[in-house]
Amino acid sequence: MADAQHNGLPFMKMHGLGNDFVVLDGRLRAIEVSPALAVALADRHRGVGFDQLAIIDAGRDGADAHLTFLNADGSPAAACGNATRCIARHLMDETGGETLTLTTDHGRLLARDAGDALTSVNMGPPQTAWHEIPLAREVDTLELPLEGAPTATSMGNPHCTFFVEDAEAVDLATRGPQIEHDPLFPERTNVQFASVIGPDRLRMRVWERGTGITLASGSSSCATAVAAARRGLTGRSVTIELDGGPIAIDWREDGVWMTGPTAHVFTGTLTRAFLESL
Repeated sequence: MADAQHNGLPFMKMHGLGNDFVVLDGRLRAIEVSPALAVALADRHRGVGFDQLAIIDAGRDGADAHLTFLNADGSPAAACGNATRCIARHLMDETGGETLTLTTDHGRLLARDAGDALTSVNMGPPQTAWHEIPLAREVDTLELPLEGAPTATSMGNPHCTFFVEDAEAVDLATRGPQIEHDPLFPERTNVQFASVIGPDRLRMRVWERGTGITLASGSSSCATAVAAARRGLTGRSVTIELDGGPIAIDWREDGVWMTGPTAHVFTGTLTRAFLESL
C-alpha cells in the first residue's frame, strides 16, 4: 500500500437500507487491506465507519468484477448481499449495462437492474447441510439443539434464525453475541430474530458476525426467508421488514434473489497521515 499511502486512498461510502459500507476500488491499483486498517476504518469516531468493507478487483473467469469483504472487526466474510447490490448498481451506472456478473469467495453471482431504482442480486442456492454451514457436529439444521430451536442456513456465511412472537421485544445486544459465539458454530454466526407478520411478510432484526447490530443485512434476509419457507411459515417469496426498511426476497430454482434500494452517499480520500498512523 505504499502508493496508496503516498497519494491517499480513494473510497466510496454506500449503504443498502442503512447497512453501510466503505468500498475500495482495486481495479486501477492493487489494494491490500490489513485487519488493522479495516478496524481503523470501521471506527465511526476516528475513521469512516461501516458495517462491512468491500474491495472491487478486476473480474475473474469472465466476470465483470471480483468482490472481497471484511467485517468491522477485520475478519473476512465470503458474502455480503447489500454490499453486492450497492456495488452492482455502481458498476451498472458506470457501464450503462442492465446486468452483470460478479464473483466473491462464495461463488458467482448475477446482478440486474430491477427498475424503479431497485437492484437485484442472485445470492445463489442456500446451503442447509450441517457441514456446509458449518456446524460443530451433525444436528438437524431445521431445529438446532439451542433454546428457541433456531434454524441454521448458509448463504456463503453462517446464519442462525430464531422465529419469535415479537422480534421487537428481543434483547438483541445480549442475545446476539451469545449465539454468535456459541460452540455449535466453529466460524461464529450471524443471528436473526424474526416474527411472521403476514402470509409472506416477516419482521426481522439482525446481529451480524464481526460487526454487531445492523439496520439491515442482505445475506441475513436471504437466510431468514429460506428458513421461514423450510419451516412452512411463509411462501418462498417474501418481504422482510428490517430496521432500515423493506427488502424483497424470492427463493427460486436458480437461487435466492434479493431486491432493494441502494445509495452511493459520497466519495472521499483517506489521507496519507491516517494511513501512515496505522
